[in-house]
Amino acid sequence: MASHRKPRTSVLASPTGRRTAAGLTTAALASVTLLSQSAEAAPRAPKPTVEEVKQKVDDLYHQAEVATQKYNAAKERAESQRDTVDGLLDASAKRAEKMNESRRLLGTFASAQYRTGGMNPTAQLMLAKDPQQFVDRNHLMERLTGRQKQAVTDYQEQQAAATKQRAEATRSLERLQESQASLKESKASVQDKLAEARQLLSRLTAQEKARLAELERQKEAAAKRRAAEEARKQQERERQRQQDSGGSTGGSTGGSTGGGSSTGGSTGDSATSKGAKALAFARAQIGKPYVWGATGPTSYDCSGLTQAAWKAAGVDLPRTTWDQVKVGQRVATKDLQPGDLVFFYDDISHVGMYLGDGKMVHAPKPGASVREESIYYMPIYGSVRPG
Repeated sequence: MASHRKPRTSVLASPTGRRTAAGLTTAALASVTLLSQSAEAAPRAPKPTVEEVKQKVDDLYHQAEVATQKYNAAKERAESQRDTVDGLLDASAKRAEKMNESRRLLGTFASAQYRTGGMNPTAQLMLAKDPQQFVDRNHLMERLTGRQKQAVTDYQEQQAAATKQRAEATRSLERLQESQASLKESKASVQDKLAEARQLLSRLTAQEKARLAELERQKEAAAKRRAAEEARKQQERERQRQQDSGGSTGGSTGGSTGGGSSTGGSTGDSATSKGAKALAFARAQIGKPYVWGATGPTSYDCSGLTQAAWKAAGVDLPRTTWDQVKVGQRVATKDLQPGDLVFFYDDISHVGMYLGDGKMVHAPKPGASVREESIYYMPIYGSVRPG
């Protein structure tokens, strides 16, 4: 059977269709050309220099250390509040047991009243089979009335105390949850900063990485030179002080004065002895990796190392640099002794332990290990002598 449909005319078959298709093709090609030209014309951000990358990475490490100290503080608060909550929950459980004992006693009294039926005493006497049994029971109930009143009072007191403890435990739990949220936020901040630093370093070519290492060596060398110069000045001041002391007192007098000063220095010897113990511990950790939030024994962050070192010397330090700087006696840089704590940056985000001759032992940064380094490698905030 023949089809009665009218055959379709191809678009390209007619002159008009061909002109339309050609127009669309031309427009599409023009758009692609314009987009390509725009992409080429758009200015690309210049690649950062190795010096700029180093500065950015150093800044990120510094920011990560600040976030690490926040993490350490939040962790310390969370642990303390967890202990408080555990104590409150234990106390609340004991209080609940006492309240249950009072409730059981009240139940005993209620059962006794139920057995009497709450009847008038005269009616109970008239209906009792044994009058003597009634007299004995009545006497017992009179005695129970006083105990019952005390039991009610005890129950009310236990109930009020339990309510108070539950409210206190609830508040402590809320504070714990806040600390845990802060802990999580600080941890994420540290991880983000370190990830960004790793990403920047991964983009460097082998030649750029070599240049970065050279810049680091130059910075370390400059810090060592300054440490050596400051040590030389310190030795010169010490020699001058000894000469002034010996010249003003004379021979034998000077010897006797020197003996007296050793007595005065005996108090300082105790602090020096503790500082030596702390420093010996810190030096024994050289080579162990820096890990943020770590307190040993296999890895440390900066304040974790100083805390563990002074603990080995019998002195308990707080966890964070912000709290450690408040402990002990403030010391000028020129008066530093081995074991003293040296803090860095205006935000007090890093700490090291003074070794002598302008050097320190510290846990420096991610990717590095505990090592000796000049105290002039970073801007000094101030120093303290614990103990």
